[in-house]
Amino acid sequence: MKVTVERVELLKSLSHVHRVVERRNTIPILANVLIRAASSGLELKATDLDLEVVESLPAEVSQEGATTVPAHVLYDIVRKLPDGAQVMLESSGEHGTLTVRASRARFQLQTLPEADFPDLAAGEFAYNFKVKALDLRRLVDKTQFAISTEETRYYLNGIYLHVTGEASAPMLRAVATDGHRLAQAELPAPEGADGLPGVIVPRKTVAEIQKLLEDKEAEASVSVSTTKIRVQVGAIVLTSKLIDGTFPDYGRVIPQGNDKLLQVDKDAFAAAVDRVSTVSSERGRAVKLAMADGRLTLSVSNPDSGSATEELEVEYGAEALEIGFNARYLLDIMSQIEGDTAELKFADSGSPTLVRDANKQDSLYVLMPMRV
Repeated sequence: MKVTVERVELLKSLSHVHRVVERRNTIPILANVLIRAASSGLELKATDLDLEVVESLPAEVSQEGATTVPAHVLYDIVRKLPDGAQVMLESSGEHGTLTVRASRARFQLQTLPEADFPDLAAGEFAYNFKVKALDLRRLVDKTQFAISTEETRYYLNGIYLHVTGEASAPMLRAVATDGHRLAQAELPAPEGADGLPGVIVPRKTVAEIQKLLEDKEAEASVSVSTTKIRVQVGAIVLTSKLIDGTFPDYGRVIPQGNDKLLQVDKDAFAAAVDRVSTVSSERGRAVKLAMADGRLTLSVSNPDSGSATEELEVEYGAEALEIGFNARYLLDIMSQIEGDTAELKFADSGSPTLVRDANKQDSLYVLMPMRV
């Protein structure tokens, strides 16, 4: 194999594919990136057996061929090469090495055979649709923070993606929950997504999809089967296994009868929560909200470091109520509110609270209270 490629193009592609590769691997080939040179250009592929990313890029191919080299080492080499450099990749196959040349720098990397590199067989995809990168990114951004990191409840370690609603107006909905909070966002279902069954997209895959969708003008092609999801944006194709589990009936968690409405300036509220939580214990992070006519008092009491209170003027006309929340969870939700005003709907101090953006109704959040 002999190929010449622009450093900036190679670095950009390697930055996409090398992230999939785990730093510690018990299987040596999984630490490598597959480099394949063909008449059409260069193709890079990386996998961790659950997730695979392939990217094609233009290159001057003198001799076709393929090999695999350590992904993170190659990425670091290309990253440190001078701007504007032409990078030559050459392997004879006889010595089991890949020579990387650029300017006056020369590196020789150990290779493993292409034949050993695993392929994530995709199979047939029953559902195929296109969606604006901006819209798909929004679904992910609005829900990702609520994904559980608790490995024992593996079915919560991802975003639940499904189509719901009336047949005349189906919605593509994303839901994530960790048992303490729930996030839901939706958009009109794209053509081809009708009837899409519920699938759970793993946390690592969600993070990689987020990065693929950086170009807001792009369009994403999404394909889904019962076991895999594929997302293509431009020259990048990401294929991932889905979580094999049953997502809980989240509809039962979303409160329907919360009648105590609090409307508050999102930025002022978030800043006040952040300030008073400074004295809270790292473990507890509990902040108490006390509401009465047009007034909200936030307070934190920590026996080890002291206490804090702050008052805000708000719109609240229901009976007085005191309720406690995890401050970090509150701040996470406030960071997703795009408008100026957040709406919080309460039932009582022991029941889940519903949070919405006063100006946008396509997303909602549920937060479980804490004892304070």
